[in-house]
Amino acid sequence: MRVHFIAIGGSIMHYLAIALAKKGYIVSGSDDYIFEPAYTNLKANALLPKENGWFPEKIDDQIDAVILGMHAKEDNPELLKAKELGLTVYSYPEFIYEQSVNKTRVVIGGSYGKTTITSMIMHVLKELERDFDYVVGAELEGFENSVRISKDAPIVIIEGDDYLASVEDKRPKFLLYKANIALISGLAWDHVDVYPTFDSYLHQFNLFIKSIEPKGTLIYNKEDKKVQELVAEDSSNINKHGYRTPEFTINKGQTSVSTPVGEIPLQVFGRHNLSNLAAAYTVCEWIGISREEFYDAIKSFKGAARRLEFVTSNNDSVVYKDFAHTPSKVAASVQAVKEQYPDKTLVAIMELPSNAGLNENFLSGYKDSMNKADVPIIFINQESFKQKNMEPVSDELLRKAFNNEDIVCFNTVLGLKDHLKEMDSSGKNLLFMSYANFGGISVVNFADVFIS
Repeated sequence: MRVHFIAIGGSIMHYLAIALAKKGYIVSGSDDYIFEPAYTNLKANALLPKENGWFPEKIDDQIDAVILGMHAKEDNPELLKAKELGLTVYSYPEFIYEQSVNKTRVVIGGSYGKTTITSMIMHVLKELERDFDYVVGAELEGFENSVRISKDAPIVIIEGDDYLASVEDKRPKFLLYKANIALISGLAWDHVDVYPTFDSYLHQFNLFIKSIEPKGTLIYNKEDKKVQELVAEDSSNINKHGYRTPEFTINKGQTSVSTPVGEIPLQVFGRHNLSNLAAAYTVCEWIGISREEFYDAIKSFKGAARRLEFVTSNNDSVVYKDFAHTPSKVAASVQAVKEQYPDKTLVAIMELPSNAGLNENFLSGYKDSMNKADVPIIFINQESFKQKNMEPVSDELLRKAFNNEDIVCFNTVLGLKDHLKEMDSSGKNLLFMSYANFGGISVVNFADVFIS
């Protein structure tokens, strides 16, 4: 089977291309620019396009399927050529569904926790040597790729993205998988560029529940009021199974969860991660994993990349980084580190996105989210505002929106780095939270400046 990827450099797209090549498909692709790690990964698998750009001559009637990435525009010349030839054009979630139509599809949705829950389930299945496919949005220890699509695996574990499928299909990706088992971890307004109101965002999760196959299963967070409301309003012919954060203890920096089979020591921490663990446990129950098997396997789970990920430490301080950008995730991450190290001063740095959705209405959702930090810092790369001809956000507006007069604001990488260099790190821990990469500067470099 011949498959062509338009925008092959996407984070999931390039891993899907590699997975299909390993499955024996003939794979080609194009993109106007390919960033790391996609560049190195595609090159290692002999799938890197010879040159950047779009080449309609690559598209012919011998191609069985075209997979369209979100990065491609409506007037993409390869897309136009494919439509002219009448070729079948898929978004990647559509194609994954087609490849998994005879498998049990487990789709993990929600505004936060998706990657960690998916990763926990994958870790348990791998430890138990079960055969399964997967689609996850992070690099995981023990997994070569973020996508596996095989012929024979009976189950596929999918991180269910709520962003648009492609320029041709404006539905959120998670609808296209038609889950047999679906999970909603929690809800907080996200993707304001395509969902201009919280209600419009919530509506996508109404549709997600309705997309579950008849007599399928919805697993949901009983501690999230919005999720509870959605579940209560739904009348679909499905099973519904709620979960709650389990009891846990923290002793000398070691978190253990209390279970019927005893105290289980963990390598992750924070209430939100304990909630994620309860979600993963409930999914594993539904796919036939026993309590003893789950807890024995989860003890060795170290977490997903950039999800409260350890960066560096010395005898007196520790540095973590986290892919936290929604208000609830920011609050949960700050609380987790403070709760784990209550005797340390917590310096928490959050990078806010510099986009058109960064207005007072949106920012108000962050109220009190940084209040558990002893030294709260907000970074916005104001250079991005200039490039987009947008008005910068004032420090006063940020302090008002976050309801915290102690917030220190920085709009340049150099200013933030100098501030960390001048700070005495003794007795302090550092938490980086960002959807991006702090203006292109390595968090490790920031951490080294702080620790030293």
